Amino acid sequence: MATFTLTVNGKKQAVDVDPNTPVLWVLRDHLNLVGTKFGCGMAQCGACTIHVDGVATRSCMLPVSSVGDQKVTTIEGLSEKGDHPVQKAWLEHDVPQCGYCQAGQIMNAAALLSETPNPTDEQIETAMNGNICRCGTYVRIKAAIKTASKNLNA
Repeated sequence: MATFTLTVNGKKQAVDVDPNTPVLWVLRDHLNLVGTKFGCGMAQCGACTIHVDGVATRSCMLPVSSVGDQKVTTIEGLSEKGDHPVQKAWLEHDVPQCGYCQAGQIMNAAALLSETPNPTDEQIETAMNGNICRCGTYVRIKAAIKTASKNLNA
């Protein structure tokens, strides 16, 4: 065991865990931030997507020891009131069905829009590739990203 001081959602937090513990489990089991979901455990589905220094990152395979001084943002930290333009667009387009993948989808979309404020369809498809939605709401996801883009650029 080792103690790691992480900056999560703008707050410094100390955790005493094995250095190889995936950030996903540190968030869920030690910091009680359960919005980030476990999906496949192999960084293939995107349900566990968080931001590490603003970059969309799969947390299920990221060892806590590799985070260092980087800032971690979870779905809980994306906005205080759940009113980030991506979150609002998600509701406007009725994207969630079962909702399980949504935190990862939203985090990936928010990272895309922070780097590419007005993405093309191809850029959206490329960036969101690998974030799996078992309910198949991909058309609504793309529409929500376009709406969020417009709202961010307004």
